[in-house]
Amino acid sequence: MRTVILGVIGSDAHVVGITILERAFEAAGFNVVNLGVQSSQSEFIDAADEHDAEAILVSSLYGHAEQDCQGFQEQINEAGLDVTTYIGGNLAVGQDSFEETRETFKALGFDRVFDSETDPEEAIEALKADLGHRSREEASSEKIQLGS
Repeated sequence: MRTVILGVIGSDAHVVGITILERAFEAAGFNVVNLGVQSSQSEFIDAADEHDAEAILVSSLYGHAEQDCQGFQEQINEAGLDVTTYIGGNLAVGQDSFEETRETFKALGFDRVFDSETDPEEAIEALKADLGHRSREEASSEKIQLGS
């Protein structure tokens, strides 16, 4: 079973969205480690390492995700993790267009960026596609080769 880390980053305390996501991803066959709300970057990274996760799913609804996610990809790389990263929610205050917001978070290193109106099934299908290109054994063997 593939493991994903899920949580709400920064000072955001919105819990309903991640509860819905947790149930949807579990129903789709994923092992979900839910960090809950007000999670730090290091909590996501430590959990991904501890649970040998293949993906980190970040939620944020209070509009300050850009500040909360500065340097996140760099910390993931420094930890030597090979994970797919998604972020979704109401990511910016007064955003002009979601395309601009998407580009901002892609530049921060996120593989996919979703708005707050995204159906969980869309994210699940995207993650299955993104993880489906390689088996878990291939991912583990790549990790071993990189670490040696």
